[in-house]
Amino acid sequence: MSENLSELSGRKGLKDNLFDKLGQLAQPSGTPSNEDLEKLANEFLIGTANTYGTATFYDFLKPENKGKKVYVCNGTACLCAGTQEQVISDLKGHFQEEEIGHMTCLGRCHENHAFHYDGKNYSGGQHTIAEIINQSNTTEDLYTVKALTQQILTAPFTSIEEYYAPFKAALHRKKDAVLEQIKISNIRGRGGAGFPMGSKLEFCKKAPGDVKFIICNADEGDPGAYSDRYLLEHQPHAVLFGMLVSGYVTGAHHGVVYIRAEYPKSAEIVQQAIDDLRSNGLIGENIDNSSFDFDFKVIRAQGSYICGEETALINSIEGQRPEVRVRPPYPAQRGLFNKPTVVNNVETLAALHFIIKNGGKVWKDIGTEKSSGTKLICLDSFFCNPGLYEVEMGTPLSVVVNELGGGFKRPVKAMQIGGPLGGLVPVSRIDDLTIDFESFGSNGFLLGHASVVCVPEDFPIMKFIEHLFDFASYESCGKCFPCRLGTKRGQELATKALSSDYKIDQALFDDLLNTLEQGSLCAHGGGIPLPVRNALEYFEDELKQYFN
Repeated sequence: MSENLSELSGRKGLKDNLFDKLGQLAQPSGTPSNEDLEKLANEFLIGTANTYGTATFYDFLKPENKGKKVYVCNGTACLCAGTQEQVISDLKGHFQEEEIGHMTCLGRCHENHAFHYDGKNYSGGQHTIAEIINQSNTTEDLYTVKALTQQILTAPFTSIEEYYAPFKAALHRKKDAVLEQIKISNIRGRGGAGFPMGSKLEFCKKAPGDVKFIICNADEGDPGAYSDRYLLEHQPHAVLFGMLVSGYVTGAHHGVVYIRAEYPKSAEIVQQAIDDLRSNGLIGENIDNSSFDFDFKVIRAQGSYICGEETALINSIEGQRPEVRVRPPYPAQRGLFNKPTVVNNVETLAALHFIIKNGGKVWKDIGTEKSSGTKLICLDSFFCNPGLYEVEMGTPLSVVVNELGGGFKRPVKAMQIGGPLGGLVPVSRIDDLTIDFESFGSNGFLLGHASVVCVPEDFPIMKFIEHLFDFASYESCGKCFPCRLGTKRGQELATKALSSDYKIDQALFDDLLNTLEQGSLCAHGGGIPLPVRNALEYFEDELKQYFN
């Protein structure tokens, strides 16, 4: 982290944003020119090495992706479904091989066959490539959305006037009273960490300074997850409502919605929702005669999984390389442009509408003592009923799998729940778990984002381990040695064992996992050992041929 670069980037504020300009310069060529990068560096009074270093980090800015015309999803769900080789083969009939790139998860895990072309996402194999190129098709993907009991996050939108009435009422209450309801609710971060939202908001509220920021982390990069995409595209006002309330209680006047490049439609819909708020006088200066000012900025990411980590995301918005920052100080003390900042995930923010409207206790009474409220669960294409389901915390995993999901279409031996850093749950443990942080944690797994990716019976577990290490290595920010080197060494060991008679030294492998776990700067390197250890524990018979 460079405090000076943060200050220089913040000189022009959010309106004239360095990272935003980098993305604009990449159109339509796919990567900014060296001349453009130098001009931008001079404009923001930073070195050309900084703009070049940033641009070469992201999938959709780096020079090697210049000229790519179509991107194929290589996320875990599509990999396990085995659909992508056919997609690539079909695309080669219309594009040169060098024109085909990759994206890591398009959020089409419920039907696979996913790829991105001409600014839009496609999946399901329901249209031929020729139809898509000729634009004689629809890009709308359909998936089940259902609440098991209470419909909160999936409740239908009413109208701006009715929906934002609780926000207007909150504006005329004391900030401490509104914050207290959030604390009473015990709403915990839905992005994976599970940190109490009320505490995070309170830290920022108490931090000195007149300039503060609320950031919505909409960089949903976990393969298998598409709940944030659902909320952004079908419930955008729930997310914006949550940011407005967060801004009011902390004293922040600026909101950033950081949306991943792989979700172009989400960015368009959120921007339209913001425009609707502006036309209804719900953002801007002196909202509802309350003396509260607040406005939004949508920033489109450029392809990097690590930006899901809050400090890397902050660096990204500043136009720096999205490397993880050393903490303390925490973002609530010193975040975007060195100002107090709260970063919350999409689903966490979306929960505030119900809490502010009904009171914190009503939310707290749903779910379990420590994991309150409801949770969105994403089921991939291996389920008979793939889709998105809203369940109360504490719901048995067996209910999700067998009743909501309808069981599996074909034999499955494990489910990775909570993204690439989530635990690998064998089907034999389904009856032992409930959907809450404590149940998963105490059993050696991780609820995380609660995305479910199935590993079929015929998919080798060592190949799955290789994929996890490869993903972690490719997406590492490179800031710390254990992650940058350790994930690559893990991938190399797995590849060598799969492709030759090489046997992995068990002690060496354990040492590698311990180093990643204990030495990594953030949960990216520190989290990858969890699913690998789960694999070693539950699939020992299958894996013993690769170790000595």
